[in-house]
This record gives sequence, structure tokens and C-alpha cells, in this order.
Amino acid sequence: MREYLKFYIDGRWVDPVETRTLDVDNPATEQVCGRIALGGAADVDKAVRAARTAFGTWAQSTREERLELLGSIAGEYQKRAADLADAVNEEMGAPPSLAAGPQVSLGLGHLATATDVLKNFAFEEQLGSTLVVKEPVGVCGLITPWNWPINQIACKVFPALATGNTMVLKPSEVAPYSAQIFTEILDAAGVPAGVYNLVYGDGPGVGAALSSHPDIDMVSFTGSTRAGVDVARNAAPTVKRVTQELGGKSPNIVLDDADFAKSVAAGTSVMMMNSGQSCNAPSRMLVPNSRMDEAIAVARETAAAVKVGDPADKTAIGPVASKAQFDKIQGLLQKGIDEGATLVVGGTGRPDGIETGYYVKPTVFANVTNDMTIAREEIFGPVLCILGYDDLDQAVEIGNDTEYGLAGYVSGADLEQARAVARRIRAGSVAINHGFDMSAPFGGYKRSGNGREWGQFGFDEYLETKAALGYTPA
Repeated sequence: MREYLKFYIDGRWVDPVETRTLDVDNPATEQVCGRIALGGAADVDKAVRAARTAFGTWAQSTREERLELLGSIAGEYQKRAADLADAVNEEMGAPPSLAAGPQVSLGLGHLATATDVLKNFAFEEQLGSTLVVKEPVGVCGLITPWNWPINQIACKVFPALATGNTMVLKPSEVAPYSAQIFTEILDAAGVPAGVYNLVYGDGPGVGAALSSHPDIDMVSFTGSTRAGVDVARNAAPTVKRVTQELGGKSPNIVLDDADFAKSVAAGTSVMMMNSGQSCNAPSRMLVPNSRMDEAIAVARETAAAVKVGDPADKTAIGPVASKAQFDKIQGLLQKGIDEGATLVVGGTGRPDGIETGYYVKPTVFANVTNDMTIAREEIFGPVLCILGYDDLDQAVEIGNDTEYGLAGYVSGADLEQARAVARRIRAGSVAINHGFDMSAPFGGYKRSGNGREWGQFGFDEYLETKAALGYTPA
């Protein structure tokens, strides 16, 4: 039983101002596996004061000092990689292959990327007689979700540190264990007191206090579009910077070419990863109407081969993260059936032979139309919707017919055609044949958010731009 009942403020583990706790469930067992302290506005005040005090010194730190710190963090991170994996396994129910693999390695990848960017990042640029300087934005409020907990913490904390900011982190109360280990890593690495602070809590208690706090200079939020709207509203009176990475309903346009079956299988497999709990998941697969039956056969075979709840199998998926998420998915599965989509495989209820845990059947719907609820709403589970198109113009039109714009996918053997289609998709990132690059900017159009994370583009969100006119006499 884990008990994390203190917050990390000003370089020390401290008691909450008011004693309140929250039980944390293991979604694989549905049993309480730990408790965390729940913070409030008074705890946020303490953390923000510490961050504000530390900002004056850390903002003036040199590139070399920041690189040295990031190097120390890398060493400590590698020492605790197994502990991080155990935490993710317990808080999310992620199978060990996923927890110890992508979940942990993505955090280290963001650390390595931030280090590489920092080495050569141009914080100053001479434009004629004007010196343009990029300076740290100040005290940052970082609010992260439960679906890729280490990834989302790392892609905010490391760029913020590298650019000279101080911060207060509120991780998800659903999956808080990995944040505890992450904080212990930073403490062991010697992060200066007050530069990094951690306060556990929920959205109303800590998230709202961070986003509305007058001494927070920017908020970086990852989560649902609904919660992102609340963050923006809370931040508006103080006119602070707000960056948001929100929901998605990403199209995957499968081209009519020789790689069709391969593309359908790959898209189905990627959709099932992390039990479908990825905001950029390729949840709407668009295939030619003339090949719908072939797509159904390939997707059925691929999804049926996905093992559920078998921690010894690297292809297995775990449960979804909570009862609330499980219930939401079940409702949307039934909605898909009621609205007339073809249930290819999966459906409501737990997988056969599993009676405990928030496990969802790997599900494929076909003959989905873009006005159906399952094509409009983010399901956030292992559920693929297959839609048909007559030509590529219609495919692009359907793909863009969504309030979201986080990601898109194009799959096929014809690279030139894939490139042309990718340019027409209205989304922050478009992956051709599921390409992946940790240096690429990540963020969305429309209701999928504002701003970008990852690589050098993530640095820009944590910097103000100052013009020193007449710096060099004409």
C-alpha cells in the first residue's frame, strides 16, 4: 500500500496545510492500492511563493549549469527506471511491457531531446541594431493527465527547466505514483530548492488554484477539452499565457494501393496500444468503400489477436484507468450499436474470462458514418471506427469534419500521394505510415488546443521575447 501524504515544496517534503486524502485504485484489481494527500489553494500559495523566490536565481543560470542539472537528472532517472515502471503498472494497470517500455522510455527521450536542444538553442539574436532576447516566462503551473503520466510530465518539466523557469506540478490524482518517483529523481539530482514543486490534488482544488493564481505566469495543461476550457476561463482574469494539449478524434486515411491490408492491420494495432488511451490515437480509419469488406476482415483478425490482461505477453493491453472511464466507454459502445454501426469484433462488457478490472474488449465498428456519436466523440478506449470514402477528396473532407485537430494519419505505399493527402489534413501533426519523431512539434488545431510541445518548439512556449532597441549603435 503506497502512501504519499506530503508535497514537495521549496526542496523539502512538507505536510499539507489541511489534512485531506484520496484513495487511489488499481484499475486491474479494482482495489485501493494507496493514498495521496489532496492539496488546496493554501498549498498552491506556498508552492508558488517558493517558485517565485527561486525564479530570480534560476532565471539567471547559465546554459552550462542547466545542462549539468539535466545530466544529473538523466543519471538518477536511469537508476529509478524500474521503480517508475512499477508505479505506472500499479496506477494505470499498464502491462509491464508497456510500463517498462514506452511509458518510461518516453520520459527519458524527452530529457535527451531537451538536452540536445539546449546545447545550441539561440536565446539571443541580433537583428540590425536590435538585440532580440528570449527570456524565461516565469513561474509555470503544469497540469498533467493520467494516460501517459511520465511522458506528459517530462515534456513539460524538462523544457521549463532548460529555459530557466520555475514551476509547480499538479499530476493527475488518478495516476499519481509515477509523479512521486519522478519528484524523488529530481530531488536526488539536486534541483535547486523552489525551482520544481509538486502539489497533489484534483482539478477544483489545485488545478483551479494554479490556473487562476496571480503569481503564476503561464499554465501548461494536458487533458480533456472540457477541462481545458475551464483552465482558460480561470486564467483569463490574470491574462497569463495558457498552452493546452486537449482531445482528438484523429483520422487515418488508408490509401487504395498495394499496402492496403498492411495499412489496415497497422492502424488497428496502433489504435489498441495503451488500451486506446491516447489523445492522438488513429480512432477514425477511412478506407475506400470498394474495399470495406477487406478492411473489416483484416481489422477483425488484428483486433481479435490482441490479448487483454496478460502481463506476460508483449502484445497485451491492460485495463482503462478508472471506473468512470470504463463506464463512459461502455455507454459509447452501446451508442454505436444503437446508431447502426456494424460491430465487427468486441462490444460491451468485459472480455471473456475476465471478471475483475476495468478491461474493455478490443472493439472494431465498421460502416460508421461521420455523424454517428462514436465518430464525433473521443472514446478514449480500444475502439476503432471504420468509415468509407469514394475518393480522396471525400476522405479528406470527412477527415477534417471534426471539432478536433490534434493529429492525422495517412497510410499506404504511394509516398507521393500520402504526402499530398497529409498536407490537406487540418491537424497539428500528420504521421505518414505511423512515423514518429520526438523532435517534432506536438499540439493541435481547433478544439485540440493551443501551443506546441516537444523538441525546440516546446522551448518556445516557456520563453518571452524581448527587443532591446538600439542595442548596437547604427
